[in-house]
Amino acid sequence: MHHRFRGLAVGAVALLTVSAALPAAAAEPPGRQEHPARGGLSAVVRYTEYGIPHIRAESYADLGFGTGWAQAADQVCVLADGFVTVRGERSRFFGPAGRTDGSLSSAGDNLSSDLYFRGVRQAGTVEKLLAEPAPRGPSRQAKDLMRGYAAGYNTWLRQHRTTDPACKGAPWVRPVTTLDVAARFYALSVIGGQGGAVDDITAAQPPAARPGGGGRAPDARALIRAVRERAADADMGSNAVAFAGGTTANGRGLLLGNPHYPWQGGRRFWQVQQTIPGELDVAGAALLGSPTVSIGYNSRVAWSHTVSTGVPYNLTQLTLDPADPTVYLVDGRPERMTRRTVTVAVKDGPPVTRTQWWTRYGPVVAADDGSLPLPWTTTTAFALNDPNAANLRFADTSLGFGKARDTAGVLASLGRHQGMPWVNTVAADSSGHTLFTQSQVLPRITDDLAARCSTDLGRATYPAAGLAVLDGSRGTCALGRDADAVQPGIFGPARMPTLKDAPYAENSNDSAWLANADRPLTGYERIFGTIGTARSPRTRGAIDAVAAMAERGSLTVRDLQRQQFANRVTVGELAAEDAARACAALPGGVARNKDGAQVDVSAACPVLAAWDRTAGTGSRGALLFDRFWRRIGALVPNAQRWKVPFSAADPVHTPHTLNTEAPGFATALADAVTELRAAGIELDSPLGKHQFVVRDGRRLPIPGGTEALGVWNKVEPVWDPAHGGYTEVTMGSSHIQAVGWDGSGCPVARTLLTYSQSSNPNSPHSSDQTRLFSRERWVTPRFCEKDILSSPALKVVHVHGR
Repeated sequence: MHHRFRGLAVGAVALLTVSAALPAAAAEPPGRQEHPARGGLSAVVRYTEYGIPHIRAESYADLGFGTGWAQAADQVCVLADGFVTVRGERSRFFGPAGRTDGSLSSAGDNLSSDLYFRGVRQAGTVEKLLAEPAPRGPSRQAKDLMRGYAAGYNTWLRQHRTTDPACKGAPWVRPVTTLDVAARFYALSVIGGQGGAVDDITAAQPPAARPGGGGRAPDARALIRAVRERAADADMGSNAVAFAGGTTANGRGLLLGNPHYPWQGGRRFWQVQQTIPGELDVAGAALLGSPTVSIGYNSRVAWSHTVSTGVPYNLTQLTLDPADPTVYLVDGRPERMTRRTVTVAVKDGPPVTRTQWWTRYGPVVAADDGSLPLPWTTTTAFALNDPNAANLRFADTSLGFGKARDTAGVLASLGRHQGMPWVNTVAADSSGHTLFTQSQVLPRITDDLAARCSTDLGRATYPAAGLAVLDGSRGTCALGRDADAVQPGIFGPARMPTLKDAPYAENSNDSAWLANADRPLTGYERIFGTIGTARSPRTRGAIDAVAAMAERGSLTVRDLQRQQFANRVTVGELAAEDAARACAALPGGVARNKDGAQVDVSAACPVLAAWDRTAGTGSRGALLFDRFWRRIGALVPNAQRWKVPFSAADPVHTPHTLNTEAPGFATALADAVTELRAAGIELDSPLGKHQFVVRDGRRLPIPGGTEALGVWNKVEPVWDPAHGGYTEVTMGSSHIQAVGWDGSGCPVARTLLTYSQSSNPNSPHSSDQTRLFSRERWVTPRFCEKDILSSPALKVVHVHGR
């Protein structure tokens, strides 16, 4: 299948020129002919069903060119919005008070976002990382991909008019540079650290600059709560499981990846196959703005990622000079903070100038309403250390996965490039091997260092939340360096929690401890995550299901597909029977709601009892239980919710037995019944009638359930009872892939991009896969040449920059 693309034979299929752009999302020919950028870059983009492009090129720059062109055709408005963000120009075009889509930082408004990203530009941060020699900096191949991507995106802009109403005719849709593409990688890398604290960085000011500033002490409980909420509220999650050859029907591995990512905005996935004959042949999903496949497979190995429990940053507590709060002491010697004065252009107003304060440990963080409730007093300040601020290796790590021939190759790429900022990796290969590893960039906080160097605040936050707060006044509290680490101050590969060749390896965003319940991982530092603590309902349900699958054996890709859409509600299996029984025992079938009113809940009891404990679109009782469980979560603390508490000796099956005697149980039931009746929703109405999205004017019922319910097929919809129930999905199952091998050289794969390939409502590929997701159907992707060329939807485009 390694043919030179210029000699590609396509039979009766016509070769289309670039001006005959394919996705209807794409555009119309411009009124006047514009000449594309010079440079001679070119690629062939072949589209199969559902608008999935298969890009063939002769070099990495050409491959990036084809990828940038094809991504722009599907996602130009979302991409352009993100490039405005990383250039720090949102206030210029959208006004300072507007909000970002949250995909590239947690900034509360455009001004805060711009102050941060303009500061990054002004400091030359990304340029310096691009100049670092590999492996500490990006390889020539990765830089060629970025350069080509920018050229391809720009070529598409020159050759087409945008039809997407989100940015049609907008002045902010402009050409980009290699630096813009690299800056987007950078933003994704730091989103768990600096990017999650943008407001705290840009608002931090010395106490003399703030009225009444200077006296407040840090609150350990508030900080612990903030760190936990920051992790819990992140709009990313995921499940992934790899099965070893001993559990499968043909002795080869299997992988099911189910990442939970936003359905709108700049953190969407985009499907693609990328081929450089004789060099690279990989398929899967790229994050928008990225020229590499992030989650995917090739002819021998498949991988997916799950967001990890590792805390990718730490704090340093600064002891300040009593005479000057912008000077801090290290081993008794004063060091002056670095002022970063940033000016931002503002729409319909004068430019805004603010000062940020940076130290050897990172930026000072302090904001009354920021994500980290920390003060800056006359004696103390806090700096944020984010090692991913020196990490532009994500592209090379992903590229190494695409070239890998087995799970050992995946692990080797992680060890060589060390570029994964905040995710675990789960992989399987055609020889039957499995892999789980929490190989990510983390500050090198050992438990010993935390014991020696934690401040009073850190002694509370580190064991409770994994957040180290170190004493910055002592030079001996520096993070140090592992011999096998590519940069100072991070853990090397030898320290990463890793599980090889287990019958199954699974993660659902809990720590590495129970990647396999029979082979628990221990011995890692607290910053990676916890050991011996309660697992989430989603983890418990996942382990229970995949362990049973592995024990049953003879698994195929079809079994992976069934697991994805089993829609099992873990909490329902634990609590629905108890809830139904207690409901039936209520005197007179009556309970009081939160307002104290008596509510007849008797009709809810048989609905809960008869419910099938799933979140399928036809499930009756799922919506009632969902609304009830949300209420009980707000009214009854987790420690009081179960009669049988958690036991580390049986972590998959504890806690259990709903405590129906807890104050709040009956109220939660009454509230749920009141809420549904007020919305005109029958208690036994099918879930899909009220959990849906609207596409092309049609309601599409959506299967799945929320994090609190513990459903593998996670969806987080918006409750809007005035318009019928759950009327949109903000995040959840995204690029799903079930992959195996049969010895033919062509992977046996089924995929599904839940929100579809294009964000342009005018595109036929803006909702086609969403309709599949609604019906729990899959795409059979085309990987090998014979399959691509036999596609009845095949369309071919030569794209070039000459």
